[in-house]
Amino acid sequence: MAAAGAIAAADSGLPLPRFVSLKAGEVNARAGPGFRYPVNWVFLRKDMPVEVLEEFGQWRRVRDIENAGGWVHQRLLSGRRGVIVAGGEHVLYRDPDTSARLAARAEAGVQGRLLSCSGAWCHVDLAGHRGWMPRAHLWGVYDGETVE
Repeated sequence: MAAAGAIAAADSGLPLPRFVSLKAGEVNARAGPGFRYPVNWVFLRKDMPVEVLEEFGQWRRVRDIENAGGWVHQRLLSGRRGVIVAGGEHVLYRDPDTSARLAARAEAGVQGRLLSCSGAWCHVDLAGHRGWMPRAHLWGVYDGETVE
């Protein structure tokens, strides 16, 4: 997907694409931007990161880490940033350095909160374990994106 530097304008004035998270533990993703469209998918993980690809009025076309998704009403989305550990088991370090002490190990699919990102490292909270993980091991943040 496009990097944060290659952004199109959206109806909301916010950048596209962008990452947001789900506000509820059950969110319907519809075939089109409106309640009259059938539900194609149901997201079941509150705070899960999703990528907003398109906007139409109050509706956002989103996808998850597995490319599942559809149109979701904007009131069910939050600007709070989340991440998912991608690609296997990875180490969460106490500092942004591979020689730092380990804070935890996380398997692919573990969901957490994105606290900040700069350079190749992101500060995250994974199930109450705070630490640093290389950006390349996380889904929910773009290459080169700075998050404060």
